[in-house]
Amino acid sequence: MSVLTSRWTELRYHPVQSAYELSQHRFNTVPAGRRSGKTEIAKRRLLRRAANIQLFLNARFFAAAPTRAQAKQIFWRDLKRLVPIGLHAKPPCETELSLHLINGAEIHVLGMDRPERIEGAPWNGGILDEYGNMHPEVWGHHVRPALADRNGWCDLIGVPEGRNHYYSLDLAAKASMQKFGAASEWASFHWVSADILPEAEIAAARRDLDPLTFAQEYEASFVNFEGRAYYVFAEAEHCARLGYDRRQPLIFCFDFNVAPGVAVVCQEQRLANGQSGTGVIGEVHIPQNSNTPAVCRKLLADWGGHEGPVRCYGDATGGARGSSRVQGSDWDLIRAELRPVFRERLTLKVPPANPAERARLNAVNTRLKSGDGTIRLMVDAARAPNVVKDLDGVRLLAGGAGDIDKRADERLSHLSDALGYYIAAEFPIAAGPKARTLDLSFMGR
Repeated sequence: MSVLTSRWTELRYHPVQSAYELSQHRFNTVPAGRRSGKTEIAKRRLLRRAANIQLFLNARFFAAAPTRAQAKQIFWRDLKRLVPIGLHAKPPCETELSLHLINGAEIHVLGMDRPERIEGAPWNGGILDEYGNMHPEVWGHHVRPALADRNGWCDLIGVPEGRNHYYSLDLAAKASMQKFGAASEWASFHWVSADILPEAEIAAARRDLDPLTFAQEYEASFVNFEGRAYYVFAEAEHCARLGYDRRQPLIFCFDFNVAPGVAVVCQEQRLANGQSGTGVIGEVHIPQNSNTPAVCRKLLADWGGHEGPVRCYGDATGGARGSSRVQGSDWDLIRAELRPVFRERLTLKVPPANPAERARLNAVNTRLKSGDGTIRLMVDAARAPNVVKDLDGVRLLAGGAGDIDKRADERLSHLSDALGYYIAAEFPIAAGPKARTLDLSFMGR
């Protein structure tokens, strides 16, 4: 390779990382902890192979993530800076997210939200990052066949996402290693974030995350998310009489449904355990034949005298059934019902899209109890008995991937879903800024 750019900074290695970087196995699974260097090593492996390719004309390599936007964020800027100036055959193509090297090799940054992007011309190798978040068919139906013509290689890397298709593939890789040793096509490499990140950072993450999420994100464990969705919830710890301040912001959380029609009422406050956190101080639960206006009228009957700001969170889709089908968007209906009472104090905080279900569950569980035992979410059981039933009763599908079993009891999950939209928007566990919300309060006036 030509003289390396300044982007090739020195990395902190340990034996497992070094073994991965030097791996000659055709396929490598790399479930490793968050911010532990796996993606950086994968980028460098990709560039070395692309720069040194000699056996094929028009060699083609890919760097892929679950969506094109993710792939661009993860790979594009770094790959441009990692390739030495002397190896570029022409300027990087910003529209196609492709690099062209002087030896004829091409590197393409792709999103697997449309896996057909990988089909067509053959590939020499590439990276699937955050593979656990990709559709299960991406590997077997799309990527693996595209590597066949050129005996191409692939690194499947990322933090685990429960016991899903990534878990199964990693198990198969380990079994192949045990059976064939150095001759195995497959290899598996695992290390934890604590191997790389400072102790203080790991301690902070342990405080901020619930135990299972910490095990998944920082210890790269294929956690078995089965059983109770809100597994840390315990009435003895999380239920208490809570206060209400009529002048402080009041939160209404919506999940649009007809049986039951629901909403959760929250207020940030000093909890019964002395911590500052989220207090669930009310609910709406209309068992049958409900709609959004009926839910709003019940909220007004209970909370219409509130004197402070009122902020509404909920399902970004605005409801796919019930009142929204015949009367317009559920958010339009909420505005129509609540604005005449709360006027300029009303804010509708609607995200551009709903958070992933697993991210929402993780955020609620972390708020319920972090890894160091801190509780930042409590429920007034007298005022919100059905929220208690929801947090205690919602179950996950068998298989361990962490998906809610909506059919186990169709009366459950709606209240906790509503609460989760608020928690995920204001208290996400992912690093970086909070999810952007849109203020729709003044639209359609």
